Amino acid sequence: MKFRTLVEPPEPMRGLEVPPAVVEALGGGARPPVTITVNGHTWRSRVAIMRGRHLLGLSSANRTAAGVAVGDEVEVDLVLDTEPRVAVEPADLTAALDADPAARAAYDKLTSSQQREHVRAIESAKKPETRQRRIEKAIATLRG
Repeated sequence: MKFRTLVEPPEPMRGLEVPPAVVEALGGGARPPVTITVNGHTWRSRVAIMRGRHLLGLSSANRTAAGVAVGDEVEVDLVLDTEPRVAVEPADLTAALDADPAARAAYDKLTSSQQREHVRAIESAKKPETRQRRIEKAIATLRG
């Protein structure tokens, strides 16, 4: 579905307002997972509801990649995102999880967002020792 909207200032959690009729036509509920395209730049997100308005967050990185600024009127192409949201486990995390059945079971019960947080913490390590410590910390946290 395509619609036009203004790029709103990013405080607090503003970005792109989605008309209620568009949200309803998507058929994914009040907060559907979506794929958003603005000026050829595409990203995945979820429609948020704030003060009765349906909104799409628009990070600074996505504004830059789409070549838009606060105050611009933009055309948004919004599609219901039915693809599963899965965090891609790095091999060393997979090996550590597979070696600890309790941690693996706990990890598998996490939402994809929670899994991505663990993956992001591990992948953002600059040194191998830091990466290993973060994997060990994740396993310990998951074990409880």
